[in-house]
Amino acid sequence: MTYHAPLSDIASALKHAAGFKEALAEGLYGDLDEATVDSVLEEAGRFAADVIAPLNRIGDSFGTPIKDGVVTTPPGWKDAYTSWAAAGWNGLASPADFGGQELPHAVNAACIEMWNAASMAFGIGPVLTMAAIDALHAYGNDDLKQRYLEKLISGEWMGTMQLTEPQAGSDVGALRTKAERAGDGTYKITGSKIFITYGEHDLTSNIIHFVLARLPDAPPGTKGISLFLVPKIMPDGTRNDVRAHSVEHKMGIHASPTCTMIYGDKGGAIGFLIGEEHKGMHCMFTMMNRARLAVGLQGVAIAERALQQAFAYARERKQGAGGVIFNYPDVKRMLLTMRALTGAARAICYTTGVALDRSLRAKDETARKVAHERASLLTPVAKAFSTDIGIDVASLGVQVHGGMGFIEETGAAQHYRDARIAAIYEGTNGIQAIDLVTRKLPLEGGKTVALYLDELRATVKAVRESNTPMLGETAARLDEAIDSLERATQWLLAQKGSAKALAGATPYLRLFGNAAGGCMLAEQALGALRGGDGAGRAALARFFAENIAVQASGLERTVTEAADSVINAEAALAE
Repeated sequence: MTYHAPLSDIASALKHAAGFKEALAEGLYGDLDEATVDSVLEEAGRFAADVIAPLNRIGDSFGTPIKDGVVTTPPGWKDAYTSWAAAGWNGLASPADFGGQELPHAVNAACIEMWNAASMAFGIGPVLTMAAIDALHAYGNDDLKQRYLEKLISGEWMGTMQLTEPQAGSDVGALRTKAERAGDGTYKITGSKIFITYGEHDLTSNIIHFVLARLPDAPPGTKGISLFLVPKIMPDGTRNDVRAHSVEHKMGIHASPTCTMIYGDKGGAIGFLIGEEHKGMHCMFTMMNRARLAVGLQGVAIAERALQQAFAYARERKQGAGGVIFNYPDVKRMLLTMRALTGAARAICYTTGVALDRSLRAKDETARKVAHERASLLTPVAKAFSTDIGIDVASLGVQVHGGMGFIEETGAAQHYRDARIAAIYEGTNGIQAIDLVTRKLPLEGGKTVALYLDELRATVKAVRESNTPMLGETAARLDEAIDSLERATQWLLAQKGSAKALAGATPYLRLFGNAAGGCMLAEQALGALRGGDGAGRAALARFFAENIAVQASGLERTVTEAADSVINAEAALAE
């Protein structure tokens, strides 16, 4: 099954749901215009479909074999990456003073979706380079910027993000990798890291590792962690004391080399400090938040790929007197669910991208601060909701195929296998939900989330005032969903991060995603209706509102009434 970029859906989500069109009109992006954006997206879609997508199955079967510390990527992988980087895609949203194009993060988000839909194993590598660029540009000293930024932005070199260790998992504060001051301004890094995406490969001549480590005099926990830039190849051309020990054998994304890394076989890898000593987590969060949005986009991407394949199969597979299975109501229900969830998640991710753009480009400090808080609120939702629905949609894709979906040759199973990791890496979705309820809802004393709820209410009002019969009960069902979200939000704020709040965090995030996503699909429907051709988007918004948003009351009750059934369930968990 091939892939084609859903440019109409992407443009609709970007312009009508994410607020990109308004940002353009305000002059947030200077002299950038819609025609230029459309051209960029069209060309990205062509490259994704024609160059990257044909390699997806090849990569899944070939994997990333390692021999004597050397990783070989699948056939065609290096040529595709070299062409991709030469076309400037790696530096699309990067700073112009080091060779980037400085286009909006929201536009780059749409492109990230397309790279990952074409091949998730291909798309994840550049994502980490982009995150490394942001961290280095924000916190690196001038010498490091001059030496490394241009080559990272051009894609001549790639970057990695290295946090996880065997004994620490998600508890980054428990890491043991050590840094020793060398006396000449550099540091000696010793230790090991696991699950390092693209930690070793043959796509570029150098790999720039961004590594968390602890100095001897560091305070305990995350407050004692520093961030270091550790190149594979030093500026003088010599090999640094860092190597890949092995490549993990994974359930999915087989063509993405996930490495165990060793530092210090010969006395310590040379590292350069990013930011200040003991303040590495502050720098790393710049990388992590960019990567979390990108991983959310992976969820959208794999959902879109699974959706396209399921649609094509359902239109061709004949069964029984009803002809092709596309005609059966239950299959239609599955396909509509797939498309509605994919569209909702896409809009949430793009909206987060526009908020990120505003936080960096708005003309006054107050506006930048408000936008930063909006991006902070939405980032865990973008990451977790989108990757959850990526799994859901890929699973439905297997179901649409029936028995053939369980057979590897159709490709539906690969989408499901690939999708499963996205809910785990860059902070598990449970951690995203906890972050949402304990850190993001209390922003500005709850004003940030209250303002967002007001905007969702405004969408419902616009739907109701449109008086459009084809939208059915969309306004009423979305209004009910927002009521549930608001009550659950107030209840969680009152819990102040207690165990009861943690117990309800995951269903709350799903409630948030359903309410927000439903409103965003409604915004797209209204935009299309104003253009005179909105029947399809209106039908999709109605389906979401009447079939998915209606789950809100149950999720609300789970959040506000079911905590004790989780916290005091020891008897149910006893062996």
